[in-house]
Amino acid sequence: MSDLFLVEVPVEKGAANEAVQPLFDSLAEVAKQANGELIEVQHGRDLGMVYAIFEHRMAEVLEGLLRARNIEFNEVVPVQLVGPTLDEVKARRGAANYLVEWDIPEEIGLDQYLAAKKAKAPLYAQVPETTFMRTYVRQDAIKCLCLYDAPDEDAVRRARAAVNTPIDRLTRIGE
Repeated sequence: MSDLFLVEVPVEKGAANEAVQPLFDSLAEVAKQANGELIEVQHGRDLGMVYAIFEHRMAEVLEGLLRARNIEFNEVVPVQLVGPTLDEVKARRGAANYLVEWDIPEEIGLDQYLAAKKAKAPLYAQVPETTFMRTYVRQDAIKCLCLYDAPDEDAVRRARAAVNTPIDRLTRIGE
């Protein structure tokens, strides 16, 4: 059985996608070498971060291969996909254009987060110009990454307000 893992790779703030393309290629090679799959890679240019989601059986294997390629990363952590199925995500890779990071308060556990997310999801309809695409929530419930398709940053902020969920960091992706 494979799991999903988030790997955050710090990059220069403001770096153009062309500048981080070699990193994207290296991450894809890590997945291939590990007999896993790179589900998606998002570049948070304003945050100086590349977010990679891998499908694999073991974090340790990914960590070893990342180190072998001299890729500096924060950690390899298991995440849970919220929203679409994994097959739907694979079919629509790259469709999001904004990424929100939310540092989940310590008193909120994973089960409580998932229940609240499910209950609040219909409220996104209040902001029809913004489409919630998917969330990756860390299994330790420290934070989540939420991806949206929206015309601008203000629309993402309105969507987050509609579901009464804060934004700790917001960046445009996919360009």
